[in-house]
Amino acid sequence: MISTELKPLLKEVFNYLHAHPEVSWKEYGTTEYIKELLEGKDCHITTFQDTTGLVVDIGSGKPVVAIRADMDALWQEVDGEFKANHSCGHDAHMTIVLGALFSLLEEDKKGKGTYRFIFQPAEEKGDGALTFVDKGVVDDVDFLYGLHLRPIQELSHGQFAPAIKHGASWSLHGTITGDDAHGARPHLNANAIQVGSEFFQHLNNIYLDPMIPHSVKMTSFHAGGESTNIIPGSATFSIDMRAQTNEAMEELYAKVKRIATMLSNYHEVDIQLSIEASVAAAVINEEASALMEEAIIDSIGKDHLVPMLTTTGGDDFHFYTIKKPTLKATMLAVGCDLEPGLHHPDMQFNHDIIEPTVAILVNVLRKTIEKCAD
Repeated sequence: MISTELKPLLKEVFNYLHAHPEVSWKEYGTTEYIKELLEGKDCHITTFQDTTGLVVDIGSGKPVVAIRADMDALWQEVDGEFKANHSCGHDAHMTIVLGALFSLLEEDKKGKGTYRFIFQPAEEKGDGALTFVDKGVVDDVDFLYGLHLRPIQELSHGQFAPAIKHGASWSLHGTITGDDAHGARPHLNANAIQVGSEFFQHLNNIYLDPMIPHSVKMTSFHAGGESTNIIPGSATFSIDMRAQTNEAMEELYAKVKRIATMLSNYHEVDIQLSIEASVAAAVINEEASALMEEAIIDSIGKDHLVPMLTTTGGDDFHFYTIKKPTLKATMLAVGCDLEPGLHHPDMQFNHDIIEPTVAILVNVLRKTIEKCAD
């Protein structure tokens, strides 16, 4: 477990991060806070002029074993007010990874390779990992680990899975463009609200292989204004798509596009779709997953180990392995009685999980360095 001196620091770190959430690509204060925590320590800190986030190295040379923490908060309504809110647990992720970093700083790392700690922005936007890939953050990395708190519907407090099999997650932005008409003359235009309603219904009629979890739903729709006697001809909308495999996601997207084309032709309006964010399904490495499993057992016992978790949620973590296929990666699933659920404005979890999770990550980082060095 972590040292007695580290416990109050981790509590202080979590409380600060939780109280100062920042949305994607605006994690300026979070970046500076983490940097200030580590300045003067025996590590190398890399920041970027054109983006938030930072990378911290302990040691030098090969092998390079990395762990990633996501930094951004969600923008959502909380108690009647829209604000940044850490309802996905990224404040805990950063705290846990900092706990592993501080624990390893207490050791002698000479000649043992490099531990890399990646504090990545904009996971919620789906393009933070891609930006860091483009910056070469994982070019020399051999193994990469991640972690994510899991809702109580998936894991109970103290349960850990050595891998998370995320599904693909895409967000579409749609526009319906037509002409407005007088409320007394509905035959002179296509009502964008009606078109959107038909689009909604057709989404519910999509069928894929039932053995592959998937879903598609309209999550926003905006049409019309203050004048109630105008039939709106134009509208904007959003669609959230989930599929357990990348192949199923492509099939799902093709069906959504066919719906748009059909309704556009039938109602004689222009319907455009654009992909606002796309997160790929997981690519899990068996060797990395096996090392994580060993670390769970060695750190807190076999009774706390559960098999790989399959979830329809998505995470841009998997872009690292898709863009660099030789990278060996897995993500630790952390059970912490998180409820009512991820992204709920009042999300809560059992903070007692922070210390054992730090112990697991320190263990897997050590094991991986030793394995690579053999």
